[in-house]
Amino acid sequence: MRTMPSLSCTLAPLAASLLLFTGTTHAQMLIGWARMPAATFADGPTSGQFAAPNPYGTNTPPFVNRQPVQGFSGVLAGPHEDIFHFLVDNGFGAQNNSADAMLRAYTLKINWHTQEGGTGTINPADWNSGRERSTFNARTRLELNDTRNKLTVPIQADYANYYNNPANPPVDARIRAGRLLTGADFDIESFRRDRWSNYWFGDEFGPYLIKTDANGTVLRSEIPLPGVYAPQNKDVLAGKAVANLGSSRGFEGMAINKSGTKLYTLLEGTVTGDPDKTLRIDEFDIPSEQYTGRRFIYKLDANGANIGDMVAVDDQRFVVLERNGSTATAPIPTPFKKVYLIDIEDVADGGVARKMELVDLMNLADPFDLDGDGSQVFTFPYVTIENVLILDPRTLLVANDNNFPYGGGRELASDDTEFLRIRLPVSLVADKNDNGRDHDGDEVLY
Repeated sequence: MRTMPSLSCTLAPLAASLLLFTGTTHAQMLIGWARMPAATFADGPTSGQFAAPNPYGTNTPPFVNRQPVQGFSGVLAGPHEDIFHFLVDNGFGAQNNSADAMLRAYTLKINWHTQEGGTGTINPADWNSGRERSTFNARTRLELNDTRNKLTVPIQADYANYYNNPANPPVDARIRAGRLLTGADFDIESFRRDRWSNYWFGDEFGPYLIKTDANGTVLRSEIPLPGVYAPQNKDVLAGKAVANLGSSRGFEGMAINKSGTKLYTLLEGTVTGDPDKTLRIDEFDIPSEQYTGRRFIYKLDANGANIGDMVAVDDQRFVVLERNGSTATAPIPTPFKKVYLIDIEDVADGGVARKMELVDLMNLADPFDLDGDGSQVFTFPYVTIENVLILDPRTLLVANDNNFPYGGGRELASDDTEFLRIRLPVSLVADKNDNGRDHDGDEVLY
């Protein structure tokens, strides 16, 4: 394979000639769209007993003998085309309200609405085979558990009553019997599958890495990030350390390189003492299960407040979601929702990753009006956008975390989850036999 020039050598000409920095001209196109209704549930213990009421008057917790299927904070490719595994985060947004929310990932079949047609709907699918199912049930999900008693942090399954408080309801018998993990135990926001079919989950409460087998069973104790402590970290709670990272600002993004040997964890918040609007990317060696000590820096845009997800293009380049918290119903400051390509090739340890804009999610061309809103410009104004996957070198999947049962993204109601299939103007990957172009003859980003 020919040596690829560094990203910094090609940023300016590509950005200028291919209109990557969108203004009045759209460089990226919406070529597929689908929606999952907010009120989508699976079986399970009663959930939302500690959650606040929905301010919009619908979908108000608790949900008796049901678990919300959303909101999604990570995505992996499933066993077949258009089949995906989506990770559910900690439940209702905080440690103190999510003790009855199960830590799960679900399998979805996306029936894309495209210019040729299609329903734009979502179906449950079997986790292993990808076959469509009629409901979200045990066949469609991965459920995290600690049946081997590997974790060193207390979990809800250890208690008789939620939060170990006799005034609270008893912990559901299914949680205790299966030592199932909940949103009060970890806030999982990212996940990856390694070459041994094990899963790695990025948590925000430690922040910790959680390793499970293919069935969701924890295989070892939680792995902390050296020198970084969220307020919920066990050492902070024990008085052994002082928090230096904001609450729920841990591993929002995590990528596995194409070689399958390294994880790259991306914090959502700035560590105390680091320059403002800088986020740490730390390299983790999977075979040795240790951080390597290599670190890179992601610099937020002046308008950016958080990252949402990160996925690898290859061993040096990654796609990152970045956003602020504004929406269509709270538009000040202006909603900022973008996708970036970053590059760490030849970046010194501790250096800033090179970065360029790929997609403005508030300014997508939608010539076929796939979402049916009457406009040929598509906007994606949700609070949190936390799922990105590379479908092919010219196509991305992007989806929002709808923060169920809350919302306010498009209107004052519980948000649905929308799934976008986005066509890029250039290819992310070059064919080894071509000179600066992919196999279709299109320009390539290096």
